Amino acid sequence: MSRINRKRSKKAGLPPGTLVHIGKRKTEKAGITIIDYDQTNFQEKEVKSVEECFPFKDTSTVTWINIDGIHQTEIIEKIGMHFNLHPLILEDILNTEQRPKMDDFEDYIFLVLKMPYFDEENNKIKIEQVSLVLGSNFIISFQEMEGDVLNPVRERIKNGRVRIRKSRTDYLVYALIDAIVDSYFTILEKIGERIENIEEDLVTEPGTETLQSIHDLKREMIFFRKSVWPLREVVSTLERGESELIKESTRIYLRDVYDHTIQVIDTMETFRDMLSGMLDLYLSSISNKMNDVMKVLTIIATIFIPLTFIAGLYGMNFEYMPELKWRWSYPIVLIVIAVIGIFMLFYFRRKKWL
Repeated sequence: MSRINRKRSKKAGLPPGTLVHIGKRKTEKAGITIIDYDQTNFQEKEVKSVEECFPFKDTSTVTWINIDGIHQTEIIEKIGMHFNLHPLILEDILNTEQRPKMDDFEDYIFLVLKMPYFDEENNKIKIEQVSLVLGSNFIISFQEMEGDVLNPVRERIKNGRVRIRKSRTDYLVYALIDAIVDSYFTILEKIGERIENIEEDLVTEPGTETLQSIHDLKREMIFFRKSVWPLREVVSTLERGESELIKESTRIYLRDVYDHTIQVIDTMETFRDMLSGMLDLYLSSISNKMNDVMKVLTIIATIFIPLTFIAGLYGMNFEYMPELKWRWSYPIVLIVIAVIGIFMLFYFRRKKWL
């Protein structure tokens, strides 16, 4: 399915809050995992039914509920009903074409982020939507499929790192956002490597494949920019907001994430400028190559103009042409033709036209 249009027509005419999954189905069956912890205790388990998550709503510990696969709307609906999530929030979770944003509902904060990953098989950047619901003692994350960049956060919780185990959900949501932002740097490294390879091709032997690579990478950068640019506003609003769910001690870390986001945007804009310059360089290289070919062909045609004149003059077969009766006329004409050709080549080289 096209990355430009995801066919939103099935939502046309439906009332707000109608739960319809928009996007590509990326997993066969939804999976639910729960991580529950405090400073001294830790448990992690995979549950088979969404009802097993309900007892963790009002616990004194910190609970992270992760759902992989959002195409099963009944799971999203049950989660929303039990945790008192607004129907429009559930609608946004199911719409994978949402731009990164933050909504504050006082009792909880809703976040939409884009998590990039690099498809090594197809050598392309792919984007997955991640939705986070931040409550006073729980975080619910909704992902399109299994596999993410959040495993370092899970390991920190599992290994009993003091800060994250002593902190509440606001620090956990910071850790999740920070892990996602760090993944952007990995993608930027991959993009940098591809740009270097394209530059080498431009210098050595530019061709249609090089042009196609430039256009493909520019296209991916457009979608990448669409995912990154609103993230700055999300982190800034989260850091400067007045929600009681975010403690002052956590805002310092969110400010650091904001700085990283600005760095990602600056690097991305630099790469975009480089790609635009490479496209101009490709067009200039092709134009110069064509000019060189035309110059050689023009010189060849110029050299053969007088030679063709001489050959045509003696090929008219008039009866009264005294040179035709000379014994040495043929070698003399050949010598004249050769001298004219050598002289013109010497002259063109002296003028630096060759």
